[in-house]
Amino acid sequence: MADAQILLLSSSRAGDSDYLAPCIKPITEHCGQRRILFIPYAGVGFSHAAYTEKVRAALAPAGIEIYGIESETDPVTAIKHAEAIMVGGGNTFQLLAKLYENKLIAPIRAAVKSGIPYIGWSAGSNIAGLSIRTTNDMPIIEPPSFQALNLVPVQLNPHYTDYQPPGFHGETRDQRLGEFMAIEPNTPIIAIPEGAYLRINGAQMHYFGDAPGYVFKGGIKQPIMPEQACSQWL
Repeated sequence: MADAQILLLSSSRAGDSDYLAPCIKPITEHCGQRRILFIPYAGVGFSHAAYTEKVRAALAPAGIEIYGIESETDPVTAIKHAEAIMVGGGNTFQLLAKLYENKLIAPIRAAVKSGIPYIGWSAGSNIAGLSIRTTNDMPIIEPPSFQALNLVPVQLNPHYTDYQPPGFHGETRDQRLGEFMAIEPNTPIIAIPEGAYLRINGAQMHYFGDAPGYVFKGGIKQPIMPEQACSQWL
């Protein structure tokens, strides 16, 4: 996508930060003064309107204007007319199912291909990759396919950590991503720790954060350092 402008944030918080506080600077740099269409479909247990209002309230003090797709008559038309598109976190399976239900996969891809900025965090970042097979979420609903937006030709793993609590005998994140590599050895996975993000401008991709990210591919884990160019994965 030669004209793509994509911001993939790992999380809405980092450490003890306020909601969306770590995201404000990169969102402002990415979108400028554009009015942003927010897609709240990943939220579970509360209304889409409530989710949009939470995001609006968090970003309004920074001058970022948000409106929700749930308030629009036709979601497809809303995507076509959007100045920028933002997709929030929550449950990735719920999010993808709703995107399929509302026939928004192709319109979002077309909008981003045309240069409309895309911003996602957590589940909203996960769906920007090839598929959602490297999400951390529980499959509470079954979407028609695991194939996602394919805005970037990689798998994504937001909220990355390989912490294993003492006495815990379940698999670490690295072990789970290793299982994916065993099945798909030629498909890269970019793991983004909380507080970090990827920014794509056309054919250029850079990683930003206070700690390294990682690329998993072919059984090998390699670090991506802060402010490092990683365009080879596009």
